[in-house]
Amino acid sequence: MSPSPDGRTDPRFAKALLQRDDAFRREDESADASFYQQPRLVSHLDRTALNTVERLVAGLIVEDDPVVLDLMASVDSHLPSRRRFSKVTGLGMNEEELRANPSLTDWVVKDLNADPTLPFADGTFDVVLNVVSVEYLTRPVEVFEEVGRVLKPGGIFLVVFSTRWFPPKVVRVWEDAREEERLGIVEAFFRDSGAFASSEYFISMGLPRPEDDRYFSLGVPSDPIFAVFAEKKGLVLDRRNRLVLRDPAQLDTDWAAVQARKEHVGETMECPHCQQRLSKWEVPDDPCIDWPNDFLYLCFNDFCPFVVRGWRYMWNQGILGTSYRYLYNPLKGTSTTVPIRGLADLRPGIVEEDPAGRFRSAIEAGLVDFSALPEVDDYGPDLGPARG
Repeated sequence: MSPSPDGRTDPRFAKALLQRDDAFRREDESADASFYQQPRLVSHLDRTALNTVERLVAGLIVEDDPVVLDLMASVDSHLPSRRRFSKVTGLGMNEEELRANPSLTDWVVKDLNADPTLPFADGTFDVVLNVVSVEYLTRPVEVFEEVGRVLKPGGIFLVVFSTRWFPPKVVRVWEDAREEERLGIVEAFFRDSGAFASSEYFISMGLPRPEDDRYFSLGVPSDPIFAVFAEKKGLVLDRRNRLVLRDPAQLDTDWAAVQARKEHVGETMECPHCQQRLSKWEVPDDPCIDWPNDFLYLCFNDFCPFVVRGWRYMWNQGILGTSYRYLYNPLKGTSTTVPIRGLADLRPGIVEEDPAGRFRSAIEAGLVDFSALPEVDDYGPDLGPARG
C-alpha cells in the first residue's frame, strides 16, 4: 500500500498486519540471552543519522534535569551532550555494552521478550527512549503498557527506527512490512497500550552518507530516520512546549531563484539547484529509446538539494529507494530530471566531470552542521502542552 502525501498508511492496514498468526515469530527462536551474549560495541546507524537522532531528542526533551530510561540500551543513548540529566538508566541485554555507555548512571540487564515487566516503580521517569530496537519485541503492547506505567504524567516515550537490524531476531511483521507501514505498526503499539495521548511522527531521509562510512561506496544516502512519539496521558502545568525537528534533508529553497537560473543554464552550464558545474554525459545506446542527442548535461553533485530532497519526495509517492538528478538538454534548451536508484547510477557515462561537484563534503555543501545542536529555527511547530 502506497503512503499518503504525509507518508503514512491507513491504520487499518497496520492492524491487519499485526493480526497475522506469525506476526511476532522470528527466524531464530532460540533464547535471546544466548544471541546477545556477545557484546556488539558498535553504532547501528551512520554518523549523519545519529546526529539527526540527537537533534530530534534535543527538541523533544524539555524537562529540567529529567530522569531518563534508555529502553533496550546499548553503547550509546543518543542524548545531547549539552543537556543535564539527573539520572539515565539503561535496560538492555548485554552488561558489557551497558558498561561502555558513558551516558548511563545505572543499568539493568533484562530480557523483555521473556518478561515485559519493567523493574521500576510507577511514575519514575520523565523520558523513555527506544532507539533502533522496537523491531525485536515479541510482546510490544505489553512493553508499551509498562512504559506508560513507569512514565510520569505528561512524560514522553520516543521510539526511533531505521532500515537496519539483526535478521535472525527481527519479528516477521516488521521484516515483511514496507517502511511507511512500520510507522503505522508503532502507532498501533502506542494506541493499543491505552496509556498515551495521540502519537506524532518524524521522518528524515536523503542526507549524504559520511565519506568514511563503511557503506559509502555503495552510493546510498545516510540511514533514514523514522520516529514515533507520544506523551503519557495526564495534564502537566508550567512546562515548556516540546519542539519537533524539521527534517534537515528538506532544505529551504528559493524556488523563484531556481526558476530564474533555469532560464540561463545554456549560458552558465550550472545546475540551477546547487549552482555546481554540469557534467557532460554520453547518451547510452538503447534500442528502446531514440535519443536525438549524443550528449546531455547532468548535475552529479551528490549534495545537490534537488537530489537530497528527491529521496523523500519519491518515498511519499510510494517509490522507495529512488531519487533523481537534474538534466539539461542543450539541443532543446530544456530542463528535466532523470531517476536514480543510487548515487553511482549514470556515472559511467560522464565525459567531462567537475571534480568539485562530486567531492564536496556535506559540511562544505551546508547540508549538515556537526558543530552544534540546532537553534529553535530548525524546528517546526511545537506539540503544545501535554494533553490529558
